[in-house]
Amino acid sequence: MTAVALPGRSFLRRRRSVLPGFGLTLGFTLAYLSLIVLLPLAALLLRAGGMGWSGIVGVLDSPRVAHALWLSFGGALAAAAVNAVFGALIAWTFVRYDFPGKRLFQAMVDLPFALPTAVAGIALTSLYAPNGWLGRPLAAIGIEVAYTPLGVVLAMTFVGLPFVVRTLEPVLEEAEAQFEEAAATLGATRWQTITRIIVPSVLPALLTGTALAFARAVGEYGSIIFIAGNLPGVSEIAPLLIMIRLEEFDYAGATVIAAAMLGLSFLVLLAINLLQYWSRRRGA
Repeated sequence: MTAVALPGRSFLRRRRSVLPGFGLTLGFTLAYLSLIVLLPLAALLLRAGGMGWSGIVGVLDSPRVAHALWLSFGGALAAAAVNAVFGALIAWTFVRYDFPGKRLFQAMVDLPFALPTAVAGIALTSLYAPNGWLGRPLAAIGIEVAYTPLGVVLAMTFVGLPFVVRTLEPVLEEAEAQFEEAAATLGATRWQTITRIIVPSVLPALLTGTALAFARAVGEYGSIIFIAGNLPGVSEIAPLLIMIRLEEFDYAGATVIAAAMLGLSFLVLLAINLLQYWSRRRGA
């Protein structure tokens, strides 16, 4: 509030905001998020809570449900970890090196974004089936991919890779190579340069991409059901089990499983965000 003097009178005039329309845009944002995100989630939790604690425990205590949740979250974490390593290497290669066919490989990384998930599942199944191009030599050495938990992790890795690569690329492009050159001039080894200069600068972005890859993988459905084989207690994922419960008109059971996935996803993402916050504070 600043005082403005005019001939014969004075009054207070509000200082104009740098971003006009903040109140309107904030109200629209909150209303939109409430309608699209908060209300459906609240309805899900209320419907699941209506079963009571004993009913919820009765659904989640089933070995089939427990294994499906374990496979979905364990597979998503494993796929996110694999993408964190190899996605970082791919992003580094794209940013720091020029080579023939670079644009083609960059387009290939974006394929999971544009490719329908069902098409991706069929393609992976054709490749890694026991009689597929890659599945046959792997089966010869005792490694089965299709119709096993390994196939589930493979499909999750496929759909989550672009998130890590595309999140890291802008950060690596902005990272100044002078620091690496200075470290080499001062006698730092390559490993010291990587662990003390490169990794701390890209760690927050790497954790963000890993969280996005995990979130994408844990809810994946279309590309997994073809290669998984959907065997209860072996390769059945939680989203598929929810669909099965809905087809059986067991809406309460489906709601409880969905609420459990929501709660577990929130805890995992919260842990990743806290780790990201810690890494930023440490690097500040």
